[in-house]
Amino acid sequence: MLPWLLGVLSVCARPGTGLPPRHMDSVIRIVEALESTDHDFTGTVPELARALGGCSTPGCRAVLGEPPDVPPAPRTLSREQWLLFTQLLHQDAAAPERGVVLAPDGSTVALGPLLAGIEVGLKRAAGWPFPTVEPPIDALYAVTITEVLGTSFLLARDGAGNRTTLGPDGCWDDVDDPQNYTLLGPPSPIPDAVANGAMDGVLLGAHLAQAPVPLADLLWGYYGTGNGTEKERPPSSYRRRDFGVLTGPGKLEEEVAAMLRVLRVLPPTQELLEDVGPEEVVAIARQAAQDFTEVYVECPAIVPRCMWGARPYRGTPKPLTLPLGSVYIHHTFIPSAPCRTFTACARDMRAMQRFHQDTRGWDDIGYSFVVGSDGYLYQGRGWHWVGAHTKGYNSKGYGVSYVGDFSATLPDPDAIALVRDRLLPCAVWTGRLHRNYTLRGHRQMGRTDCPGNSLFHEIETWHGFE
Repeated sequence: MLPWLLGVLSVCARPGTGLPPRHMDSVIRIVEALESTDHDFTGTVPELARALGGCSTPGCRAVLGEPPDVPPAPRTLSREQWLLFTQLLHQDAAAPERGVVLAPDGSTVALGPLLAGIEVGLKRAAGWPFPTVEPPIDALYAVTITEVLGTSFLLARDGAGNRTTLGPDGCWDDVDDPQNYTLLGPPSPIPDAVANGAMDGVLLGAHLAQAPVPLADLLWGYYGTGNGTEKERPPSSYRRRDFGVLTGPGKLEEEVAAMLRVLRVLPPTQELLEDVGPEEVVAIARQAAQDFTEVYVECPAIVPRCMWGARPYRGTPKPLTLPLGSVYIHHTFIPSAPCRTFTACARDMRAMQRFHQDTRGWDDIGYSFVVGSDGYLYQGRGWHWVGAHTKGYNSKGYGVSYVGDFSATLPDPDAIALVRDRLLPCAVWTGRLHRNYTLRGHRQMGRTDCPGNSLFHEIETWHGFE
């Protein structure tokens, strides 16, 4: 593998020793200090990030130029803050799991593409003349997603399809004091955290290009705070929807193809593309854009068990035989209130698992997936293991439960759409659910009022209901 590409694979953090938590709150406090009136360095925070290694790939250099020199440690930062910032931005091939932080909504975000997109937005707002590149490329997509996306699928072509191109997700050692992040499967150049950072970089860069604001204010507004007191979803929890709307059909494919053509003429990457013809470039770009869109725009984000603090499964789980033919919709009833933050939803998941294991005597939380009102699904038994949600039918379908009591009220429209328009079509596309699946409320399969009158009448209008 080319040496420069090893840096792209750097997505997680080294074990910490006394440093601030690897949380977005810590990063924003660093940004606030750097933006203070008595700061002692010239340039913008994204330029400082690039000096530290946050955007040092050939494509990024072609768009933004050579990185600035690393300045002395700013006096406005503590020693621990400066060390954390330099660790998060420095790309190290020997430590492929670094450079990411935990956001208040429970997602994990790579800082490199986030700050690179923000730098492009600031430069556009200031009228900065970007270098002329042939063929023309959109600088905002180039520094955030298209170089790494095109390269990932280009390398997979050489690996006879055995190389992972997207993902995986990962987990933190402690969501209250995150220091160490571990991937949940074979690494790719675009783990979920890099995809999140890239989408956020595009969205925030586009915003700044139109309406420049102090960076700390922008980040606080977009990510919210980590204390779990907010009642509304932060904008970051809408990143998949908003990225899809901004990017539009065909845009990502077009930009990946253009970036691959640019990489063909850059000395560090010429070797990668020397035997790739024009038609193959188009095919690689099409596949890359299609797969990325399916995984990160059309499918919903699912919080893994380790992120909500699941206990181990008791006994040996039984595998499902896929694809399944049914989906059963539930409400939790207790907890009776919808959960609207990662902190609240994770707490509810742990409470339900304790009840199902300790009181019901089940092996695990019964549901396949649980739907929060925070914009996320939560993994219960997941795609592959038999649940305990619909007696007599657990091996025939997935059990999907909304947190709350929906006897007299409905879930939020976004929470309804998360299952109806995202989870169910995604399950079909990925081969986990039959295309002609049937959808039923729990009450149709046994003596219960679940999923409540209001939610049941809602799902009567959904595709597949019988």
